[in-house]
Amino acid sequence: MVVCTRSVIAWRILFVAMGCSMLAALLYTLITDGSPFRRELLTPFFVIKKNLMVLLSGTKPVLLVMEGLNRWLSAILIDFYVKVVPISIWVVYKEQTWFGAFLWVALLVCFGSITTCTYIAKQFFDISLQEPVYDPVSHVLLRNDRERKLMCFSVVFGRVLFSMLAVMMLVIIIYTAVTDGLPFRMELLTPWMTATLVDTFIHSVVLSVWVAHKEMTWTSAIVWICLSFCCGSTVTCAYIAIQLFQLSCQDPMFHILLDSPNKYAFTPSK
Repeated sequence: MVVCTRSVIAWRILFVAMGCSMLAALLYTLITDGSPFRRELLTPFFVIKKNLMVLLSGTKPVLLVMEGLNRWLSAILIDFYVKVVPISIWVVYKEQTWFGAFLWVALLVCFGSITTCTYIAKQFFDISLQEPVYDPVSHVLLRNDRERKLMCFSVVFGRVLFSMLAVMMLVIIIYTAVTDGLPFRMELLTPWMTATLVDTFIHSVVLSVWVAHKEMTWTSAIVWICLSFCCGSTVTCAYIAIQLFQLSCQDPMFHILLDSPNKYAFTPSK
């Protein structure tokens, strides 16, 4: 019981710390670099037109760096929003009302991992320390009422959706790497690129908690988590698609969240 209480407190601290870190990074970037809603951050052609005189003066490498920055920032932004998709689906599943689900998803799209960490921290703070649950992570992952079964259409739709997202992200990353080279260059780490990367990696941590809790062995969990951090949402979507292909219409919803014999025995409270 003491271990469960300490676990709940540790999870609270982790997600609050990550949410505050992202909020600090966002505020710092806004103050030092201004608003992110600028065409030159994402549109290479705008940069080319704006810096035509620079190009004519013979400083073409600077222009190429700016163009490469926009391509990789665009790719990272797409990767970020692809990771938002499964988290948003989970939020819709968790929420009791459509209004609550819509509100949290809208905040998630606008504020990214700040909203994600706030939502998850709220779930852990809802757990009473006087009457701690047996498995806090399972309690957060699952609904509090009876589990609703996945409709066949939902399973098939999910398989198609996440398979397509995985292939799309793979194509985007390969195209960007081929046309602009690898992203491991210091000149690409501008303030907004850094903030976007931090946001993306926090979502990777969130999804890794689910993967680690789902996998039956630490070896498989570590392999999937490492691949997810290295390859981004390509591996994340592929992993989710694999889990969906292992489901049938008779499986309850929580089989996509948890995967071991003792976890299947878990029954959410009514």
